[in-house]
Amino acid sequence: MRKMIGGGDQPKKMEVYMRELKTLTPEAVPSALEKAKQYRLLGEPYETESICMDILEVDPHHREALSTLVLALTDKFAYVGLQPSFDQAMDVVSRLEAAYDKSYYTGLVYERRAKFHFRQGEPEAVATAYAWFAKAMDAYDQAISGGAVDNQDAVLRWNSCVRFIESHQALKSFDAGQG
Repeated sequence: MRKMIGGGDQPKKMEVYMRELKTLTPEAVPSALEKAKQYRLLGEPYETESICMDILEVDPHHREALSTLVLALTDKFAYVGLQPSFDQAMDVVSRLEAAYDKSYYTGLVYERRAKFHFRQGEPEAVATAYAWFAKAMDAYDQAISGGAVDNQDAVLRWNSCVRFIESHQALKSFDAGQG
C-alpha cells in the first residue's frame, strides 16, 4: 500500500510505502528464537521483541518466545522508562501457561522495576524500589513453593534481590526500618 505524505508549504511530496509483515514458517521458529536470544545478549531489546512477536504469530503459546519477550520488554525500561513496557510485560506473563512460569516471570518483572526505580536516585525512589523488591521476592517465594527441585532459578533470583538490598545502604537502611 502506498500513501502520499506532504503538506504545508512544501511543494515536494514524499512517498511512504506501508508494508505488511511477513510470516515466519514454522520450520524457522527455532533459528529465529536463537536470533532473538543473540539480539538480547547484544542489548537490542527492540529487535528481540520483534523476533519474538514473529514467533508468537506462528505459535502463540511458545514458552521460550514468551519468556524471551518478557525479558526484552523489561530490558526496554532503561531506554523508554516503565511505560508501556511494564504493562506489556505483565500482559505477556499472563499468557504463560505454567503457574511456576507466571510466578517466576512476575517476580522478574517486579525486580527489574525495582532496579529501575532505584536507579532514579531520588529519595522517594528508594521506598518505591524497596516495595517492588518485596513484591518480587513474594512472587519468587510463590515460584519456589511450586517449582521443581532441579529448577532453582527462583532461589537464585531471590538471593539476587537480597544481595542487591544488602549492597546498597539506602535500601539496607530502609529494610532495617521495616523490621
